Amino acid sequence: MSNRKLAPSKSFLKAYKKFISKKPTLRPNVESALIKLEEDAFSADLKTHKLSGNLSGLYACSCGYDCRIIFSIEKNIRKKDEMILLIDIGTHDEIY
Repeated sequence: MSNRKLAPSKSFLKAYKKFISKKPTLRPNVESALIKLEEDAFSADLKTHKLSGNLSGLYACSCGYDCRIIFSIEKNIRKKDEMILLIDIGTHDEIY
């Protein structure tokens, strides 16, 4: 477990608002997944996995049925730690 801080990108925030407005019942799942992601990005229940192809170098985790969060783990050289850059959220078909 590592406790990396979450850093949502502007594109993530926009996608999050759109996703939650279309699927408001998934908000608790998404918020729970974000908490777990900050606590341990590789927690078994998140099903975190590396991506390939156009998204090579990034990771995806599950936040419920057909809901994925795409993120990267970035090193913060000044603070000598890491952060999780949230990139996108949506259904499997929307983000891949």
